[in-house]
Amino acid sequence: MEVLEKLLDKNGLIFAFLMIGLLMAVSNWISRKLLRNKLPGTALAILAALVFAWFGGTKGVADFPMFAGMALLGGSMLRDFAIVATAMGASFTEIKKAGLSGVLSLFIGVILSFFIGTAVAYALGYTDAISITTIGAGACTYIVGPVTGSAIGASSEIIAISIATGVFKVILTTIFTPLVAKRIGLDNPNSAMVFGGLIGTTSGVAAGLAATDPKLVPYGALTATFYTGLGALLCPSVLYFLVQAIV
Repeated sequence: MEVLEKLLDKNGLIFAFLMIGLLMAVSNWISRKLLRNKLPGTALAILAALVFAWFGGTKGVADFPMFAGMALLGGSMLRDFAIVATAMGASFTEIKKAGLSGVLSLFIGVILSFFIGTAVAYALGYTDAISITTIGAGACTYIVGPVTGSAIGASSEIIAISIATGVFKVILTTIFTPLVAKRIGLDNPNSAMVFGGLIGTTSGVAAGLAATDPKLVPYGALTATFYTGLGALLCPSVLYFLVQAIV
């Protein structure tokens, strides 16, 4: 056991990749064999990861020395690297085809998600502008939520709610994207970019498109990444002042 502990301590990141690989393999097997692909394996993996994280501490399973490598694997550095690497797979020729529709989808997606989130926050009993704005930003993505909350001085509890709101959106997007793809014409790079701009959550869009058609992932992820940046600009500034004026 001591030899194993030393081995895992020195190769924590490699062990983390191994665990994620096994989780994905099991989730995909369950999706194919038991659920007949009606629920994407990525969605099952996200749900399982959330359950495992619940048993951990402030850093999820990374609080256990055996899984310390998860803190690096799930950190911002590799997350940003994955976003950039995904975007590199897109064709600039196809990106230009999105044109005005792609740009409009970004603004519509951010504003619509934000106000749906603010409505939910108000329905839950929050009446101050800071809490409403932070939760509304979380409805955009789980990254925009904490960025906005930190900028306008929200409490850690409200920021946690905003992150949970964003994670819930990721799960819904992952599950329902392959189910509705044919009905909404999500079968080409142009529609994938508009879809990414409207929905915005990079993780959910990438996972949902991967279950629909892996070739569409770079295009949806590209506009979804811009969505996160636009949300981080608008939510703690223009949209916050608007909520403050209304409240």
